[in-house]
Parts: sequence; C-alpha cells; structure tokens
Amino acid sequence: MDWRDIPSLSALKAFEAAARLGSFSAAARELNVTHAAIAQHVRALESHFGQALMDRDGRAMRATGAGRRLAQDLGEGFGTIAAGVRALVQARSDRPVALTTTQNFAENWLAPRLSAFWQAHPDLPVTVAPDNRVVDLRREGFDLAIRYGEGRWPGLEARLLTRGHRVVVAHPDIAARLPIDYSATSDRAIHALMDLPWLPDPTDMEMATWLRALGADPDKARITRLETNGLALAAVRSGAGISRQPLAVVERDLENGRLVALLEEPDSALGYYAVWSPATISPRARVVLRWLQAQV
Repeated sequence: MDWRDIPSLSALKAFEAAARLGSFSAAARELNVTHAAIAQHVRALESHFGQALMDRDGRAMRATGAGRRLAQDLGEGFGTIAAGVRALVQARSDRPVALTTTQNFAENWLAPRLSAFWQAHPDLPVTVAPDNRVVDLRREGFDLAIRYGEGRWPGLEARLLTRGHRVVVAHPDIAARLPIDYSATSDRAIHALMDLPWLPDPTDMEMATWLRALGADPDKARITRLETNGLALAAVRSGAGISRQPLAVVERDLENGRLVALLEEPDSALGYYAVWSPATISPRARVVLRWLQAQV
C-alpha cells in the first residue's frame, strides 16, 4: 500500500461521520472536534478529489453520488478496523494474566497462596512462568513480574511486596541439639553453625562474603550444593543440614514450625517487587496486583 495515495485519515474519518449523520455539527459532536474542523476536512477532500462530496440540502448536508460511494467504502473499511481492534482487545481480556518470577519465589512464596486467590477470583485465570532471567515484559507477553532487587527498573513501575533479607534456617531437631543460643551472633554461635552441613540456595552469590563478615572461613564450611533451591529446601526440611534463605521464601515454614530461624540478617534495601508496564497493564492484571499487595 502506498500511503501517499491516501488522504489524511482524520479527514476521511470526518467525512464518513458527516455523510453518515447528514450534519457537520453531529459529526463534530461524535468525533469531539469543532464544526469548523469537520467542514475544513470535507473541503480538503473535495480539493484532493477535484469534485463535490457533500451538498447543502436545506439545513442538512447530503452526500453527492461520489460522496455516497466514498462514504460506503469508508464505512466498511472503518468497520473492519473496529472489528479487528475489538477482537484484539477481547482476546487480551479473555486470556489468563501472565506472571513471571523466579523459580525459588514461585515455588515457596507464590504457589502456596494461589489457592486463596482462585477461591476469591474463580473466573480469573493466572499463569505463572518461573524463570530466573530478567525478561522483557512487553516483548514476551507478560502482564506482571515479581523481581528481586532495589525496585528500580527503567520504564516499569514497581511496588514492594516483601523485604529480601536472608535468614539461616534448620529443622527444629537440629536447632534443639545446638549447645548454645543459636540466635546469637557470637563467635561461639558461628563456630557451632560451621560444624553443621550447609545446603545453600544456588542463587545465593553472597554466602561466602557473608560468612567472612561473621568471622568464619567459607572454605572450611561443609557445603553440599544441589541443583535447585527446591531440592535444598526439601533436604533442610528433612533435617539434612542448614541453609541461608530469603525470609520471604521460608516464612511459611517458620510460621508452621517446619523450620527454625538460627540467624536473621537486618533489613536491607533489597526486596521482592511486583513489576509492571504502566502502558500495557490490563484491568484483570490490576486485580492480581492488588491481591499480591494484600498478601503482605
């Protein structure tokens, strides 16, 4: 299609409305412009085509023969465009709300809460795509993300869900066997923890630095690395060792007594944030967003 052969779409839209309604004033009200703007558009089209498109008939305006043919074609064309737009909007409104987050957060924080969401919103489907990559929401078709960081991602809005500081956890039986107050950060407490097997979160890249800051040698720690954090947590819950985990990931384990907190770090600027594109977020995605905020 060569767009140079087609007059201004605004002018065509103005003419189609005027011809259909038989009035410049009615067309102006429908398109939310002035009477003069409609008249100017029609005159511009008549100049472009070199023939009259509308004539005055008393107080009304009536399309000429050429104008009626053009108005009919424009009506069919604009109708096709409107149908395509409605179909796209309807397809978006009917599809599930797509959310992406890390596998760790999805398994241990989000998934246990989803049944409550579906009880409250049984007609609102949600798909969760665990992915440790930072994906482009618009390009990959996601409505929402839950990301770990300081809450600043260019072009996106973010709202804090929960702080991301970490806590060292163990099975209650392991905690009960410790000969000291394991909640203290004394040298003796750290030495006792270093005698235990560690099952770290595979995404925890700061564990060695953290241990050194506490005065411990990470090279002397008894560390068993598993492929996923889900495996690490399953092993810790069975009493196989201890692990340093984001509090948000293990808070339910702590609440129901499956795990015990041995050491807890102070709050930091890092956290888990709900993230979305303000230009594309749908009403249904906003429902999910409000629910996420209510969880914390």
